[in-house]
Amino acid sequence: MGQDHLVGEGRPLRLMVSSGDLRSMILWGPAGTGKTTLARLIAEQSSFYFVTLSAVSSGVKDVRDVIAAARERLSLHGRRTCLFIDEVHRFNKSQQDLLLPVTENGEIVLIGATTENPYFEVNAALLSRTTLWRLHPHSNDSLSVLIDRGLEAKGATMSDDAKSALIASVNGDGRAALTTLDVAVLLAGTPRHIDLDTVTLARDGRVLHQSADTHYDQTSAFIKSIRGSDPDAALFWMVALLEAGESARFIARRLVILASEDIGLAQSNGLIIAEAAHRAVEFVGLPEARLILAHATVELSLMPKSNSVTRALANATTAVRNGANVEVPLHLRDGHYAGARELGHGSAYLYPHDFPDGWVDQRYLPDGVLGGFYDPSSQGSEAAKVTIWQERRGRSQEPPVE
Repeated sequence: MGQDHLVGEGRPLRLMVSSGDLRSMILWGPAGTGKTTLARLIAEQSSFYFVTLSAVSSGVKDVRDVIAAARERLSLHGRRTCLFIDEVHRFNKSQQDLLLPVTENGEIVLIGATTENPYFEVNAALLSRTTLWRLHPHSNDSLSVLIDRGLEAKGATMSDDAKSALIASVNGDGRAALTTLDVAVLLAGTPRHIDLDTVTLARDGRVLHQSADTHYDQTSAFIKSIRGSDPDAALFWMVALLEAGESARFIARRLVILASEDIGLAQSNGLIIAEAAHRAVEFVGLPEARLILAHATVELSLMPKSNSVTRALANATTAVRNGANVEVPLHLRDGHYAGARELGHGSAYLYPHDFPDGWVDQRYLPDGVLGGFYDPSSQGSEAAKVTIWQERRGRSQEPPVE
C-alpha cells in the first residue's frame, strides 16, 4: 500500500520491474513506509535472488561472503543477486567501498534503505552508482486500507471513531498502525470488536482524541499564536496538540517552516533555533522533547515578525511561471571554460570584492525583468540590512549593464 508515485501504473519503479532491467537504488523515507517490503517485492518480481543484511549487525566479512556467493550463483546458475541493506547509512566507509565494484559491474543489484538523508550519510561514490527514490508517509487512505486488511486477517471489527483515532495517532507509519491493531485485537478479547477505549489502551494513551478537523484547527491556532507574538496562547495550543497524541516531529517541522515564513529576515537566527529544536527532538524524544518544543515556541513567539521572504518567493515564482525571460545576461555567464571569453561570457562582469564596501552597481536580472519581488519590512534586524541595501541603490548613477 502507498507510494503510488513510485509503483502506480506507469510510474518509475513499476516500469523498471516490468522491463526486467533492475538497477541499484536507495529507498529513503520515514519508518513504516514499506521500504523493506518494497525491496523484497521488486527482487521477487524481477526473479533475483534476495539477500538481506542489516548495517547495524553486519561487518565487512558478511559483505564479502554475500559478494562471493553472488558471484558463484551467477556463474553456476546464471541468477543475479539483489542485496538489500537496511539502515545502509550505518555502514562505514570500508563496508560501503566493498560494494562499489560489484554494483558498478552489475554482479549485485543493491537496494539500500535509510531513514536518514543519504546525501549526508551515504558514501558519495556509492550514491553516484545508485538511483535515489523518496518514500512518503502513508496517507490516511492507504492506512485505512492497511487497517481493513489487518482486521480481515484477524477476524475483527473496529468502530469508525477508533479507526480514525488510530490513523491520526501513527503519523503515517504503516508498521505502527498494524502493530497497534495487533495489540488492540488482543486487548479486545471476545468478540473481537475494537472501540476507541481499546485503541487508546493499545497506544498507551497516545491517541488523538479530537477529530481531524479539530487537529488541523489546533495546529492553525498554534501557528497563528506564534505569528501573533503570543507565547501564552502558543504554549497552550502546543500542549493541547501533544496531549492529544500529536507527534513531536510534526510540531518541530511546523516551527522550522514558520521560522522562515513568518519571522524571516526580522530575526534570521529564528531558523537556526527552529532547526536546532527539530534535531534535538529527534535526539531526545518524548517526554523530554516537550521542554525543547516549549523553549523554541516561546523564543519564536517573542521574535519580531516579517513575511517579506514569503512574499518575495511568491512574486518571483509568479514571474518565472508567467514566462519571464530567464536567459542569463552575458556578463553573468560562466567564463571559466575554454572559449567562454571569446563568446563574451563573463567578460564584462564586475567582481564586487574589488570595490569599496564589497559592492558595485551592475545588473543581475535578465533583460526585461524589472524585479521588485522583495518588498522589505521594517521589523527587527531586517530594517538595518534594508537601509544599507537602499543606500547602495540610491548611489547608482550609471545605467545598469545590459
